[in-house]
Amino acid sequence: MTTFFRLLESSVDLKGTHLRDAVASLRDLNQAPPSQGSPILERDPTTFLALPGTPFAYWLNDSIREVFKSLGKFGEDGRKAVVGLKTSDDSRFVRLHWEVPLSPIGERRWVVFAKGGAFSPYYSDHQTVVGWMGDGAQLWAYYEANRARTGGMIKNPDFYFRAGLTWPLRAHRFAPQALPKNCIFSLRGYCAFVPEGDLLWTLAVFNSSVFDFLFKTTLGRFGYPEFIVGQLLRLPWLRPDSDIAERLGQLARRAWSLQRFFSTRAETSCAFLLPPGLNENITCVDQGAIERELRSIQQEIDEAAFKLYGIGLEDRVAIEAFSTRAAASDASEEEQTDENRADEDDAPVDAGANALNSWLVGVAFGRFDPRLATGERPTPPEPEPFDPLASRSPGMWPEGEEPAQRADILVDDEGHDDDLASRARAVAERVHVHLPEKLRSWLAREFFPLHIKMYSKSRRKAPIYWQLATPSASYSVWLYIHAFNKDTLFRVQNDYVAPKLAHEERRLESLTNELRDNATAVQRKELAAQQVFVEELRAFLEEVKRVTPLWNPNLDDGVIINFAPLWRLVPQNKAWQKELKSTWDALCGAKYEWAHLAMYLWPERVVPNCARDRSLAIAHGFANVFWVEGSDGKTMTRKTPTRSVDELVRERTSPAVKAALKSLIEAPVANGNGGRGRTGRSRSTAATEGEDA
Repeated sequence: MTTFFRLLESSVDLKGTHLRDAVASLRDLNQAPPSQGSPILERDPTTFLALPGTPFAYWLNDSIREVFKSLGKFGEDGRKAVVGLKTSDDSRFVRLHWEVPLSPIGERRWVVFAKGGAFSPYYSDHQTVVGWMGDGAQLWAYYEANRARTGGMIKNPDFYFRAGLTWPLRAHRFAPQALPKNCIFSLRGYCAFVPEGDLLWTLAVFNSSVFDFLFKTTLGRFGYPEFIVGQLLRLPWLRPDSDIAERLGQLARRAWSLQRFFSTRAETSCAFLLPPGLNENITCVDQGAIERELRSIQQEIDEAAFKLYGIGLEDRVAIEAFSTRAAASDASEEEQTDENRADEDDAPVDAGANALNSWLVGVAFGRFDPRLATGERPTPPEPEPFDPLASRSPGMWPEGEEPAQRADILVDDEGHDDDLASRARAVAERVHVHLPEKLRSWLAREFFPLHIKMYSKSRRKAPIYWQLATPSASYSVWLYIHAFNKDTLFRVQNDYVAPKLAHEERRLESLTNELRDNATAVQRKELAAQQVFVEELRAFLEEVKRVTPLWNPNLDDGVIINFAPLWRLVPQNKAWQKELKSTWDALCGAKYEWAHLAMYLWPERVVPNCARDRSLAIAHGFANVFWVEGSDGKTMTRKTPTRSVDELVRERTSPAVKAALKSLIEAPVANGNGGRGRTGRSRSTAATEGEDA
């Protein structure tokens, strides 16, 4: 026998005293065994062999060890637990679901990608998608070319697109969520698979306190462990009677629905319906009532699971105490995990007035459906937990029902037909909500930074409403990524900015003629302000003209790459401008050769790379030009391409684009050196010349 001292409940300053007292009391053990609750535990170390992985689980008593010895294992009878896809280059292969074209998500071009994420029992809002064009052809080619460096990437593809149960690698407790069909799971978003009819009751048992305890016991720690699949397969498992299984399934289904409600208020969610306030008006749901019902459901699930595993009351109390202590002691550790750091930008900006105002902008652009708020359109029925996710949230306009006239360009220009503030106010009046008087200034100076933060998840920043503005934000043009096209910037230039400048120049001329030498101090101030405004508009128009020939958006490239050439058009937001400039410099430096924009601007550089890298050839549609499958089934480079590199480059080279590119790269920086090296040349120039930036 071996003696253990368990002092977890002792405060730090008393641990020494309690340990000394426990050692001193050892002499009494010959007369009587340690009492219940004593810090002294006597165990035969050979009993540890009964547990999967032989953890040093000295705290277990005989009845709990018997559970491990007497029951079957989860990994029997065809049940599986596996790891999934590691892209090795998320910037290339992973996007947030709102930044890719709407329709292809269901066509296996962009597939929902379960990456683990934060603690979220029963339901999780999966916000990332992974590029799976041509059944993952680019990923397979990238893997073949880089396997020595990356190791295994595409693991267990036979399980992709199946309904299952997924969970983050680390959490304070084991709390899986439903994984819908037509998803891919990641290397850190583990997944378990059981027969479809068993999914819901298995989800309930997985989320029970007893299963969490058994899992943590085999891992050797209770504080924020890694819930690895190998150990899950070895955990004790049994099938409940049919009536118990049915009830557990009902409870899990209801818990999933209640947890999902919280996502129906977040506009970045696949479940979004309406923002807070409007949402509750339609659904008549009370958050406090939901939280109380969730606690009640969890209690019933725990009760059923304890009975299922034959855990008595005394052991149950001990298990629940273990869980409570572990959750409390590791709260600080939770904040430091990769999963939480990945979403560290998820500040509560999508609540209250911010959420309402953002929704109004979405309605103004024809993204969200205001009929849900007025009752003109009934609330869509809730999907089932394992139904494939739709490419449009319930709060968006259904496909085919969108307004005939949807805005692709809005402006901050009072009196203009496409004035954003006026359109937002019109929507507010329609749905009977109050807006602040300073809405216009809020939209001009506060909304875009908040929007960037709201639309930042999983280390990606992907705003979908773009504010292009003068340095003081005295004038703004707003674009919506799912409405713009190759002609959008030409329209910005010719239909909005140029007429606005002409109008303000006429106003300046009129003011100058009116005031002359008889102007008061107030009038002189007004004249000076108008002069500054006109100068800002002239500079803004010049920048729009500079970049318009380069504009060739492709949403598959992702938001930040599409936005990067416009970095000079966001001087009102220095932080975002810096990120765009960094991405632009990386594009110039050949970091993103897979991007359609790279091919558009530098075909002379990208086309030859396609002849060397099959994943790039696939990305740009040249796979059959430079590559061929041999008789052994392996892909190899063609000795003679079906078309020459020079021919392909000529087809894709535009003198107008090259001239505009040269102008953008060599353009002086308006304020400070803002991105120039010591030589005065921009980093982009240095990068394109092959020099160190």
